[in-house]
Amino acid sequence: MDTKREERLLSLDTLRGFDMLFIMGFAPLVVALNRCYPTAVGDWLAGQMSHTAWHGFTQHDLIFPLFLFIAGISFPFSLAKQRSRGVPDRRIGLRVLRRGVTLVVLGMVYNGLLQFDFADLRVASVLGRIGVAWMVGAWIYMRLPKRLQYGLIVFILVVYWLLLAFVPAPDAPGASPFSPEGNLAGYIDRILLPGRLNDGCFDPEGLLSTLPAIVTALLGMYAGEMVRSARLGSGARKSLWLAATGVGLVALGVMWNEVFPINKILWSSSFTCFAGGLSFLLFALFYYVVDVRGWRSWTLFFRVIGLNSITIYLAQPMIGFSHLNRFLFGGLAHWAGEYAGEPVGEVFLRTGYVVCCWVFLYFLYRKQIFLKV
Repeated sequence: MDTKREERLLSLDTLRGFDMLFIMGFAPLVVALNRCYPTAVGDWLAGQMSHTAWHGFTQHDLIFPLFLFIAGISFPFSLAKQRSRGVPDRRIGLRVLRRGVTLVVLGMVYNGLLQFDFADLRVASVLGRIGVAWMVGAWIYMRLPKRLQYGLIVFILVVYWLLLAFVPAPDAPGASPFSPEGNLAGYIDRILLPGRLNDGCFDPEGLLSTLPAIVTALLGMYAGEMVRSARLGSGARKSLWLAATGVGLVALGVMWNEVFPINKILWSSSFTCFAGGLSFLLFALFYYVVDVRGWRSWTLFFRVIGLNSITIYLAQPMIGFSHLNRFLFGGLAHWAGEYAGEPVGEVFLRTGYVVCCWVFLYFLYRKQIFLKV
């Protein structure tokens, strides 16, 4: 636990909090609200609150890559600060390694490591992918010249596409190479990943599909570098550069989708570009509004979440927020359901869950307690 918060971009904490809000109970609240007052727009929004089954894209598919992108944004600032203090790159590299390994272990703890049921333990995890992708991305960013970095990004995305397109899974003859059972990434997980796979024949946080996730982390690092750059001029100009980069990546992702479908579970190359572009656009908007224009009075709600994002991710399965919610708001939700209909009662209960999580984080915020990895 770190009880001293360093100065940072307020937009970054705000955007991280906005991203995490959707997995802190807000997504099911949106669905519940639409059940109360169904509309065409509400139906569309409710549909965005869950992942696509395979090919395609929803808002929910952006949560994970946006978080990894945000983790990348912070690194150029941290790296410059450590180098200005005379910290050698070897020590910085060891810190990067420690953070990556810690996230992998925390991911396994989240998946049930402490139950000691190793045969059924899912080794791959969301935190594990963040740890590995960010760690490798940070090493690439530190060690390689820029031209070599850009070349490596192109190489990873193109080779990943070609591997999946032309090397189908040997144990699924006749299946489409982009199908759940026929893709090479799933085959590699089946033969190399120990324990349980999340989807039976495939793991969305598996081994081969981590390669394009490294690119997502690097894109975030380049966004952070753009904000740090004095060469790009004012904050408004930097916002425009961020937005322009986002538009270009979105366009590239849409075009690539014609031959390599946008697919979050595969973390396809088209998905990497499309989600990376949307991440650039969101960061450009938040950076311009919060840090350039200085409109900050509305950000506290999100910053409370963003400053302890990993805390709330780990706390939800470990702490009885659902029990606390029913203890505090269950009666009110039952009463509302009795008099106004069951969907209204569900809205009260879903709202109560968000309130319980946020108040917990606000307590940590007031005590200046922040979990840092």
